[in-house]
Parts: sequence; C-alpha cells; structure tokens
Amino acid sequence: MTTFALVHGAWHGAWFWERLVPELERRGHQGIAVELPSDDDSAGFSTYVDAVVEATAEAGNDLVVVGHSMGGLTIPLVAVARPVSRLVFVCGMIAEPGASLLEQLDREPEMFTPGFGGAPARDELERSLWPDREEAIRDLYPDCPRELAEWAAERLRPQGRPPNIEPCPLAEWPDVPSAYVLCREDGVINPVWSREAARERLGVEPIEIAGGHTAPLARPAAVAEAVIAVRQGA
Repeated sequence: MTTFALVHGAWHGAWFWERLVPELERRGHQGIAVELPSDDDSAGFSTYVDAVVEATAEAGNDLVVVGHSMGGLTIPLVAVARPVSRLVFVCGMIAEPGASLLEQLDREPEMFTPGFGGAPARDELERSLWPDREEAIRDLYPDCPRELAEWAAERLRPQGRPPNIEPCPLAEWPDVPSAYVLCREDGVINPVWSREAARERLGVEPIEIAGGHTAPLARPAAVAEAVIAVRQGA
C-alpha cells in the first residue's frame, strides 16, 4: 500500500480530493487530503509545508506527494522537509528555485491557457476570489456535472497572496523522482506549457489523460489510475 498526500491548489481545500480518495482506497492505497491555510493572507510556503508535514506525520517513507495546480509550488518543498518517495504534479505549476510565481509568469505567460485570467476579484486583504459562482463554474469546472460544479463553486474561498510573490526558497531541485499528469483539455494550466516543462524541468514524459483542470473532481478514477501507475513504475 502506498500513501498519497494530496495537496490542493488555489481557492480550494481538502474537499477537492473527496472523489479521488475513495478511488485510491478501492485500489488498495491510502489518500491523505491536506488542508492548506490558503485563505490566510499571511501564510507563505513555510506554513503550507508545515501543514503537509503535520498531516503526514504518521505516514511512512513510502509517501507520494501529489500537487494540483498551485499545489505544485509546495510539493518540492515538502521533499526537503520530510522523506518522500515521489512527487506527482497534476495540472501543476512547477516552481523555479529562487523565483516567485509572478516572476515566472513574466517570463512564461504561456503557463496559463490562453483566455484564463485567474480569479476576477481581490478583497481588502489582497486575496484573490471568485465572487460570481457562474464565472467560477465556467472557468474551473466546465467538464463537471452541473450539480458537482455547483457544489465545488460554493466551497471556493479566497486565496492569500504570499505564494504568488514569495520567491521559491529552494536552492536546488530536490533529489526525488518526479512525474507529471497532464489533462489535455486543461483550461487553466496550458497543456502545451505542461508538456515542455515536464520534459525540460522534471526530465519526464508527462502522462496525458482526457479532461480539464479539475479532473480529480470530474474524472477521479482516471486520475487515480494515473498516479498509481506513476508509483508502480517507480
């Protein structure tokens, strides 16, 4: 049995993995859905890493850390903080050591799928958010059934700014095997960028599956099969 630590992206929470965890369990594995303090306007990478380390305190060293979307910026830092067997990026951003996300986007605006502009509003704490539920459903959950998309959109919360502006504290990439699961219809993280980044930065050929950015919700069985295949191929 392998334990998968599941790290969500911006605006979401541990609930994002509610449909994936049972799929992992049906296949004989364990999933730990980590709750990041994403809506804390003062929380940066060290706080995010602490949340993952605390959630996985009782897990053994055979721990695969899965990062979705912005969660991809956190998972390599977890590999520095505690033993892990593999990192898996699912539609994930890949950090550049020493650079902030905003600096990366200045150099690589193609990281986002053309037409995706991120959350359309900010609050008084400079947190990004989705005040219009229909807009969130359109941009984040286009391939989810309507009922599921509404359920998810109602749970979205503000995303604090520190992970956007804080430089990645890595001095070098951790010496841990990595994999990338790409969704071909991703409307947030550009699949063209993902293919190139997986090959150039992780040195791997991405696993490609059908679906959009939030495939762990819309297609949990396919995502489970992909991350388990990655582990079995380690």
